[in-house]
Amino acid sequence: MPATALLLFTADLRVHDNPALAEAARADTVVPLYVDDPGRRSNPNRHRLLLDALADLRASLRDLGGDLAVRRGDTADRVMAVRAETGADALVCAADVGPFETRLRERLAAACEAERVPLLLTPGPSVVEPGRLLPSGGGDHYKVFTPYWRAWSQSRWRDEAPEPERLRVPADFPASDDLPEPEGTAPGLPAGGERAALARLDAWAPGAGDYAERHDDLPGDRTSRLSPHLALGCLSARAFATDPRVPEAAVRQLCWRDFHRQVLAAFPRLADTPYRPGSRDDWDTDLTALHAWQEGATGIGIVDAGMRQLVHEGWMHNRARLICAGYLVKTLGLDWRDGAAWFARHLADLDEANNWGNWQWTAGTGNDTRPNRGFNHARQAERFDPDGAYRRRWGPS
Repeated sequence: MPATALLLFTADLRVHDNPALAEAARADTVVPLYVDDPGRRSNPNRHRLLLDALADLRASLRDLGGDLAVRRGDTADRVMAVRAETGADALVCAADVGPFETRLRERLAAACEAERVPLLLTPGPSVVEPGRLLPSGGGDHYKVFTPYWRAWSQSRWRDEAPEPERLRVPADFPASDDLPEPEGTAPGLPAGGERAALARLDAWAPGAGDYAERHDDLPGDRTSRLSPHLALGCLSARAFATDPRVPEAAVRQLCWRDFHRQVLAAFPRLADTPYRPGSRDDWDTDLTALHAWQEGATGIGIVDAGMRQLVHEGWMHNRARLICAGYLVKTLGLDWRDGAAWFARHLADLDEANNWGNWQWTAGTGNDTRPNRGFNHARQAERFDPDGAYRRRWGPS
C-alpha cells in the first residue's frame, strides 16, 4: 500500500461508486487532482458544467477530510509535476478510451516507469469495460448492437465501489490554478455536479415506469436528461444501470453508450474516418444549406426546433438528434463530420464515442446494419410531435 497516492480524476467527478477514489483511499494520504487540459475535446457548455462539477467535488472531498487540487495545462506534465511536489509514490486513475485518453495513458505509464512509481488503473466510465465482451464469431469488438446488448445485459458487472469514510491529505496540499470562465454558454443550461446529478436521478426515476412507451415523445420530454452528468462522471453509469427504479428500456439506451465506447476503442479514428469499409464518402459541400441547418432556419419545423433547442439548452432530445442528423446527411447529403462538429460545439453531454458513433450510424458509415436507412422528417414529426407542441416550443420567437 503506498504512503501517498496521487489520484487523477478524469471523467469520474464524484465520490459515490468511484473505483479510482476507493483504490486511492487505501493509501495513508491522498492527493486528489484534476487537470483541465486544453487538448481535451470540450466546448463552453461542457466547461460550465465542468466548473460546477469541480466545485461540487471539492466540497464533497472536504466533507471527507480531503481536498481537490486543480491545474490547467498538459495533463501528463501537470500530473508528474504534482507527483514531484508531493512525493506521491503511486498514481491512480480510471482507464478510458479515445485517442486523447490513450495517448495520456501511454505518457503517464512511461513517466511512471521512468520514476519507478506504480500506475494503478481502475475501471472507467463504462458499465462493462471495452474489450471485456467479445463476439463468439471472432473479432476484437461487437459491430452490431443487438448481440452486444444480449452479452452486455447477461454479463457480470463490477461491484459498487465503496465511498471512503475519511480521507487524509498532506499538510502542504498543492495549490490550484484558476480556471477561465466560459463565454457564450447556452441560456437554458442546467447546473452541474454530483449533487445535481443525483437530484435529477431522484426526480426522474420514480416516474419513469412508462419510459419505454414515452421516451420518444418530443413534447412530453420523458427522457432522463442525465447524459451531461454521465459524460463528466458526476453520475456513475453502473449505479444508474443497477438502480431498481430505472426501467430496462432506459438501461438499454445506456448500453448504446458502452457499445460505442468499445467501437471507439477498436477504431480510434471514429471522429474523422468512415467506420464501414466502402461506405459513402463523397458528401456535398453546400455551405448555405449547412449554415441554415446550424441556425435552425431550414424551413422544416421539426428540424429547426431541434437545432434551436440545442443552442438554447446545450442539449437536444435524442429523437430530435436523430431527425436533425438524418435531415443533414440523408436529405441534404452533407458531410456527417460537419454535423458532428456542430453538435460537439454545443452539447453539454459531449462524449466522443457517443457523438461520432451516433453520427456515423445515422450517415450509414457506421454500425447501422441498414446503412441506406431513410429518415422522413414529415413522418417523424407526425409520429413524435403529432400536435406540433415541440415545434411551437422551439419555433422562431
